[in-house]
Amino acid sequence: MAGKQGERTRRRLSTEERREQLLSVGARLFSESPYDEVWIEQVAEIAGVSRGLLYHYFPTKRDFFAAVVERESGRMLAMTAAVPGIPVREQLTAGLDTYLEYVSAHAHGYRAFHRADAAGDKSVRKVYQRALAAQERQILAALAADPEFGAQAEDRPDLQLAVRGWLAFTTAVCLEWLRGSDLSREQVRDLCARALLGVLRP
Repeated sequence: MAGKQGERTRRRLSTEERREQLLSVGARLFSESPYDEVWIEQVAEIAGVSRGLLYHYFPTKRDFFAAVVERESGRMLAMTAAVPGIPVREQLTAGLDTYLEYVSAHAHGYRAFHRADAAGDKSVRKVYQRALAAQERQILAALAADPEFGAQAEDRPDLQLAVRGWLAFTTAVCLEWLRGSDLSREQVRDLCARALLGVLRP
């Protein structure tokens, strides 16, 4: 009897581990269904916690969804950070390979992140837009520090809009790829790389 009880004993999760567990469940559910169709009770049931405990971590559904969006944004920013001293052109293929690997391995979270813009709540959309702005700044900073593209970065007032358009293009391509496109990862990578180099061409 004691042995069976020991087998049933579960390790108590730390606050951070529990929060991460809840966000993982949220990323999956929000990627599969529109914002209004995801219920907090469903998240709590899948995670094996009470609804009250979930509300202890996230006071409202809006707060929970915003935290899911911020989590995915942080992952993508860390993953796409430029390596100082290495030209952007040399990093492009490897960077897109890493990005697409993430998109494939974390498809639920990626969809959840980009579903945020369709959420009806203005505060949630603001979180999403702030995350995209951070990606945009990261790319522009890398271009400004690059030996090849740095000079034109200063002389092209349209560059910010061009990078913003490329981010939208890459997002659309990746979401379509996840829906079952016949393109291989390498083909998607090369498509996105050519698009950015085309944007950067004076």
